[in-house]
Amino acid sequence: MTAVFDLDDIDKAIIRELQIDGRLPHAQLAPLVGLSQAATRQRVNRLIERGVIQVVAVTDPVALGLGYQALVGVSVTGDARCVADAIAEISEAEYVIIVAGRFDIIAEIVCSDSDAFMSVVNDRIRAIPGVVTLETLNYLRLVKQTYSWGTG
Repeated sequence: MTAVFDLDDIDKAIIRELQIDGRLPHAQLAPLVGLSQAATRQRVNRLIERGVIQVVAVTDPVALGLGYQALVGVSVTGDARCVADAIAEISEAEYVIIVAGRFDIIAEIVCSDSDAFMSVVNDRIRAIPGVVTLETLNYLRLVKQTYSWGTG
């Protein structure tokens, strides 16, 4: 279970600024959030240590030659956790969640092309014990993608 932390307005301001530019030096971040450089560094480090934020590089899959993206809804028999763990082992599965509703699992699959996607779906996901059916939802266009949760 993940601990829940209350964020104050300064924490939220720090997160908002780092979401715009995760490489922003503390010296430039500090005046934007109304703290000294040392206090800003402490706040950022605390947010990282608590697991509230991660500062990472986000890639564009299309720019890396991974232009085929889809969500795959999977219905299973038996323990969905076991099937989700098996799907998570597939390198092209970027995001795997167990859900309630029409499907038991939804996975985001990112591949170079439709042939690679067919191989992942047909040869690897369908071969997992417990997979009953799957439905693919191929991306036509990414309209919006944000990472601004919890900043108000």
